[in-house]
Amino acid sequence: MGLERRMPPAALALLIQLAAAGLMLGLSAIHPVPAWGFALGVGAVACGLSMILRQPRWWWGLHVIFLPAVMLMQKASIAPGWFLAGFLLLALCYWNSARGQVPLYLSNTPTARAVAALLPSDARATVIDAGCGTGSLISRLGRERPDCQVIGLENAPLPWVIARIRALTTPNCQVRFGNLWAARFAKADVVYAFLSPVPMARLWEKCRAEMKPGALLVSNSFAVPEVPPDEVIRVSDKRGTQLFCYRIRAPGQSGR
Repeated sequence: MGLERRMPPAALALLIQLAAAGLMLGLSAIHPVPAWGFALGVGAVACGLSMILRQPRWWWGLHVIFLPAVMLMQKASIAPGWFLAGFLLLALCYWNSARGQVPLYLSNTPTARAVAALLPSDARATVIDAGCGTGSLISRLGRERPDCQVIGLENAPLPWVIARIRALTTPNCQVRFGNLWAARFAKADVVYAFLSPVPMARLWEKCRAEMKPGALLVSNSFAVPEVPPDEVIRVSDKRGTQLFCYRIRAPGQSGR
């Protein structure tokens, strides 16, 4: 298993920046370069290392601009309190992103309607949003289907607070603070997830182990690796959302 798979992405990015800085320091000892040349050189080397280690493409640009951006902020003479406030805000929003590799994604209204259409029309269903963020899906889904129970799970403090406030006006919605891996899916008819590619295989195994036959896993944008979906729903929205649907089968039943 490669280094890029064994380390959290943020830790690997920091290691790449340190390696690039070390290389540029060595080159500067032989042939001195101005500060901006040094910063741009670190960015170029870090970008190259990121490509070699097969980080996602969006990391490449971050490596290029990181040190120049730090130098620009130093010249701007920004009060330290603003950096602390920014750090606290990011920590409250992305509490577990570095370890869990799941950023904050928001589900839109067309997606909520598409998920609502998947629910049985003749029975009260239980839906779990495994990582509900600010409650954008559960609040809309709760209004679309007031006969169903909608539960949101979130472990980032600020999105959880926002989701709780939004759920106050929707009696059939609950928002629970906690890790989705500690939750039980046994009573869920539908589990909805808008996570990232990283946890999808683990989430699928959890759903297969806990959900009842006939229940449904719906993943926004990210397919389960090496598992063909039962259905792919294309949502009519600006970003071309795709919902990958996986039906849970009884043990011994034909299929996955």
